[in-house]
Amino acid sequence: MELQSVGTPGLWAGFIGFVLAMLALDLGVFHRKAHAIGFREAAIWTGVWIGLAALFNVWVYVAFGGERGLEFTTGYLIEKALSVDNIFVFVMVFAYFAVPAALQHRVLLWGILGALVLRAAFILIGGAFLSAFHWAIYVFGAVLIFTGIRMLRQGHESLDPGRNPLVRLVRRLVPVTETYHGSSFFVREGPRLVATPLFLTLLVVEFTDLVFAIDSIPAIFAVTKDPFIVFTSNIFAILGLRSLYFLLAGLAERFVYLKAGLSIILIFVGVKMMIVDVYKIPVALSLGVIGAILAAAVAASLLKTGGGAGHRPPA
Repeated sequence: MELQSVGTPGLWAGFIGFVLAMLALDLGVFHRKAHAIGFREAAIWTGVWIGLAALFNVWVYVAFGGERGLEFTTGYLIEKALSVDNIFVFVMVFAYFAVPAALQHRVLLWGILGALVLRAAFILIGGAFLSAFHWAIYVFGAVLIFTGIRMLRQGHESLDPGRNPLVRLVRRLVPVTETYHGSSFFVREGPRLVATPLFLTLLVVEFTDLVFAIDSIPAIFAVTKDPFIVFTSNIFAILGLRSLYFLLAGLAERFVYLKAGLSIILIFVGVKMMIVDVYKIPVALSLGVIGAILAAAVAASLLKTGGGAGHRPPA
């Protein structure tokens, strides 16, 4: 299976430059000083990132045609939906480590920078593997079906970040302070360089994204084999994850059926990959099915928990 990407070296360089510039603007101008992100600020930034993704999607439609445009839309929707599941984990991680509200944005920002590198590597490796070995698509499909069924059975399971293998390893190798020291990941105590709880939190966030990437990236490869479309749709969804967290963290417990909806989506895209040589499900149909599943999961959740209650900001 030969991958024919619309992304020229110039487009790749331009997109990566755009992402780095936006992150630098975010870190160096708008969030230079650590502060708690309010609902209004989170809503504005969520709108900004979704708007930028929509503008990029329009450009893809115009420059490369409707098929590539639909692939970006579907890939973005899949990744955005799966990234919402990260929010449930982030809420538990920040509560476990008692991360002050003013420092949560910093953890998520550095977590996203790490995610950009990890996901770029995953996409390049996954794309090359699919290009060389067509049978790998069945492996990816089986992984997604298995993950979807497992998620459906587990539901919202509890999380104990203290049992994370990376956290355990760091605690053995590096001394860790009991208190926070502002936004620092490491501080000096006498002659020793010691880690702060903020660094442990960042490790868990990175580990969590790595686990989610194993599910989400194969899911997008079910929609398109174009590495440029896979990468850009994935990255645009991740870039808006921080603001989406602050927007939805206080509402996370209301989306009781969202995980079930995400499980069904993973099973659907897994089946789509498994039957690709028998019947190739059109991208437009995939988009419609995924959108309908998400809408049904959200609507059922709000009906069960009541959508009119006020927003409770994250701790």
